[in-house]
Amino acid sequence: MRIAGSTVLLTGAVGGIGQALARELAAQGAKLVLSGRRPDALEALAGELGARAVTADLADPDQVEQLAEACPDTDILIANAALPSSGALLDYTPEQIDRALTVNLRAPVMLTRALVPRMTERGRGHIALVGSISGKAATKYSSLYSAAKFGLRGFGLSLRQDLHGTGVGVSVVQPGAVSDAGMFAVTGATPPAGVRMVSPGQVVSGVIRAVERDLCEVNVAPVELKVLSAIAGQFPGFAEKVQRGSGAERTINQVVAAQRERR
Repeated sequence: MRIAGSTVLLTGAVGGIGQALARELAAQGAKLVLSGRRPDALEALAGELGARAVTADLADPDQVEQLAEACPDTDILIANAALPSSGALLDYTPEQIDRALTVNLRAPVMLTRALVPRMTERGRGHIALVGSISGKAATKYSSLYSAAKFGLRGFGLSLRQDLHGTGVGVSVVQPGAVSDAGMFAVTGATPPAGVRMVSPGQVVSGVIRAVERDLCEVNVAPVELKVLSAIAGQFPGFAEKVQRGSGAERTINQVVAAQRERR
């Protein structure tokens, strides 16, 4: 797929990574449709970039359906919206659990289901699912977030096989910790010693590369994290022991406390 001239629906457009994606997509000549749940910020960004804005809260299944209906000619879906969903499971209400799983997993699945038929009719299209390294390696206090991101990865990799030969590609893009726009920037938490982060620009480049080259999976992370996440996928018990000895407990607690009000 070429970005230039394609109609691109970007969810989570007003977040840090979302804004970086929106600006690069606009610069590359996309016919851009931006979605988010904060109308003022969304309209301002759309006005700046000459894009179309569609306000939608992806925690509401009806609004997910309405978003899909408003964008029937989408060539490329970049499902970027997400909730942080950190913390112990027992600290969440049932309503908060539903919201986390709906935004992080159900919404991209349902948007994909709604938009793919028109793509296959035209014989061209792409679905880019922005996941996380947490979809490959679980960490403490990330049970809900990892559940959704593991699920998103499985959904994308399987759907890619289902759509082989239709002209519609599927990619899963999985960033590690992101500077300036990720959880450390938002929460003010201090990263563990020795943890390297990636920039929003690197995440954007990973998404663009995945779409244009129809790549199956793109892990946007330092090489050591790519290796560790691959090991964790095969040997979760070993990874658990390594994490316990990493000294990351303080950082995790800072992140959980700062994100409590965003559930």
